[in-house]
Amino acid sequence: MIICSLPLDLKVMLLTRQLDMSPTGGRELLCKLNFDALSKIYGERLVLFELPRRPLQGINSALSAFKGHIDGLDNTTIYSALQVIQSECVGKVFVDGSNLGGFVKAVKEKLPNVEVFTFFHNVEARFFLGSFFQQKTLRALVVLLVNYLAEKKSVRYSDKIICLSQRDSSLLQKIYGRSATHVSPMALQDKMPFGFNNLEKPSPEKFALFVGGTFYANLAGIAWFVEHVVPHIHIKICIVGRGFEAYRAELEREGKVQVVGAVDHLADWYRNAHFVIAPIFDGSGMKTKVAEALMYGKKIIGTPEAFSGYEDIDKKVGWVCKTADDFSVAISHAQGLVTKSFDPELRAIYEEKYSFEATKSRLINILGCSR
Repeated sequence: MIICSLPLDLKVMLLTRQLDMSPTGGRELLCKLNFDALSKIYGERLVLFELPRRPLQGINSALSAFKGHIDGLDNTTIYSALQVIQSECVGKVFVDGSNLGGFVKAVKEKLPNVEVFTFFHNVEARFFLGSFFQQKTLRALVVLLVNYLAEKKSVRYSDKIICLSQRDSSLLQKIYGRSATHVSPMALQDKMPFGFNNLEKPSPEKFALFVGGTFYANLAGIAWFVEHVVPHIHIKICIVGRGFEAYRAELEREGKVQVVGAVDHLADWYRNAHFVIAPIFDGSGMKTKVAEALMYGKKIIGTPEAFSGYEDIDKKVGWVCKTADDFSVAISHAQGLVTKSFDPELRAIYEEKYSFEATKSRLINILGCSR
């Protein structure tokens, strides 16, 4: 049993975007995992405050966003959350997202004795800068600016800042003049089906697997890979991820690249894959696909960006590639060296560092709980 160091009458609030009970995207998965971990730690003493889904639309919405009213925040929701903090005797607030800085500021100004912990999924300013460079539109610029201003408030007013990696912490220092107080790496709920490691269902042909959604860095990375690497390798590439169906004509190569798109059972694709590729060149935070591959006991071939935050294990779990030639050589090696459809040593790394239990233990330490 876990006993927290807070007085018994004080509770902990989790303020987060509306939770998806069956999440698929990396951010949604991590939000749900944070909620599950905090629920396990605090039980009935956890107060959940979910923000409504409100996309940035129209000039009034954009103007309001410059005040920090993004991702469901506005004066009404901020006031309601502050009321809940007072009525429920909340002593600590866990804010799940650095772009919710408008709320962080309000808490510290109105209720300065409440301790605020802000969880940074990315350095949002860096993430949306990359997005802007990919698509230089007025909307992309507005999104970048409003997230920068909101994140700046989170950095300034949070008592504790939690980042996924030391790189993100250093980037916060560079951009805002303050680094993270804690680093808590990417983690995933265990999705590996029972008996996965014992079910040998060889694929009719060997293939390398790319998994991800169609956000800008994934699209740019796999397009580069198809153009510069695929002509020089001798293994089929399967691209799995919601939204990639729209890019089938652009990315498919007969006999060499198959765009699968969304699937119902991702575990089947991991089971049959020979290894996983992660040609990602831009972004922030840590890449979900690396932790996910380890969860399924798979080797990974990826860029330094893909392995950001995983530097202490990169040589144990795969190959780091900077150029097309690096990828070609690594894939050739992997085709001969990878002999197991499931590697228990890779799975053990996931369990130790990137699992639900691992993140729960880290949050216990960060939030000041003891067993």
